[in-house]
Amino acid sequence: MVAVDMHVVLVHREIAPNTGNIIRLCANAGAHLHLVEPLGFTLDDKLLRRGGLDYHELATLTVHPDFAAAMSAVDGHRMFTFASASTRRYDQVAFADDDVLIFGAERSGLPADVLDAVPQSNRLTIPMRPGNRSLNLANAVSVVVYEAWRQSGFGGADTTGASTSETPGAGPFDS
Repeated sequence: MVAVDMHVVLVHREIAPNTGNIIRLCANAGAHLHLVEPLGFTLDDKLLRRGGLDYHELATLTVHPDFAAAMSAVDGHRMFTFASASTRRYDQVAFADDDVLIFGAERSGLPADVLDAVPQSNRLTIPMRPGNRSLNLANAVSVVVYEAWRQSGFGGADTTGASTSETPGAGPFDS
């Protein structure tokens, strides 16, 4: 599979099942996942494994000791942050194959120093109904990753609808 060079950066992860789901998402979309410590769980957490199923071996995953190390790994790429306080919608951006998509912790979002590292024009939001606080993080990452991948023409995807699973009857919507 030809991978899109998209990068997903998760800063200070708190919930193992969300991260497992994002690992699975990145494996399926061909995105490189970067986890920024500290993490609220260990990488051998059974809930992380459960959320990611057997996709951990298919994902490209790097753990960084801090945000500076993660940024060094993706230096030279265009970066976007996602926060409910931003005013520019994610669907108003023409994403490139090698963009960096940065998401924060479930409860606290992105720290000020992370937001300050990205130009105001690259701070994006996902629209929601008035009075709602946030989307589930795995869902928010999915919305943006698939929009960015869609804009690239789903490069590297199997768009025939054929399942590559060895499990009889398994398909793209099995959990």
